[in-house]
Amino acid sequence: MEKFTALTGVAAPLPIVNIDTDMIIPKQFLKTIKRTGLGKSLFFEMRYDDAGAEVPDFVLNQPAWRGAQILVAGDNFGCGSSREHAPWALLDFGIRCVIATSFADIFYNNCFKNGILPIRLPQSEVDKLMDDAGRGANATVTVDLEAQEIRGPDGGVIRFDIDPFRKHCLLNGLDDIGLTLQREDAIHAFEAERARQFPWLAA
Repeated sequence: MEKFTALTGVAAPLPIVNIDTDMIIPKQFLKTIKRTGLGKSLFFEMRYDDAGAEVPDFVLNQPAWRGAQILVAGDNFGCGSSREHAPWALLDFGIRCVIATSFADIFYNNCFKNGILPIRLPQSEVDKLMDDAGRGANATVTVDLEAQEIRGPDGGVIRFDIDPFRKHCLLNGLDDIGLTLQREDAIHAFEAERARQFPWLAA
């Protein structure tokens, strides 16, 4: 998993509440088990019309936000089904950080396991960042995980809280497999001792 330390980039404003995982990545794209290739279908029903053409008014179709790496969203982001394809699609598009007042628990947890930083903030601070994001490529935002700060284009700083263990995992690029591999020597030692004591189990 790619490490997340500090990110400076364009933030896209998406002031819609209750964006569920089917809106993030519709069910017809869940057939794959690959984590790549889903970015083109992110927010599919909002980004494209029935003929498959881009909807010009949708924020990620507009030139200022096509390369957005940060998403400032409405309350209860990621609600609905528990599909892990939702963070996969966000990440494949290029979004590494989502900021909202609240997230659905399963989506929130899945973000950390895929290298995305979800940040919960009070509504007043989300509103300020939404305003900053509305300026597009003319105003970049920096998310500093180590310092737990968001720095706006005008020099303002917003602090955010994060669980220390999750922070450690993101800073070091550790998903569940990476965490397990940190104990690889102990695992091998256990397996060798078990094979010595119970050789018939290894047959």
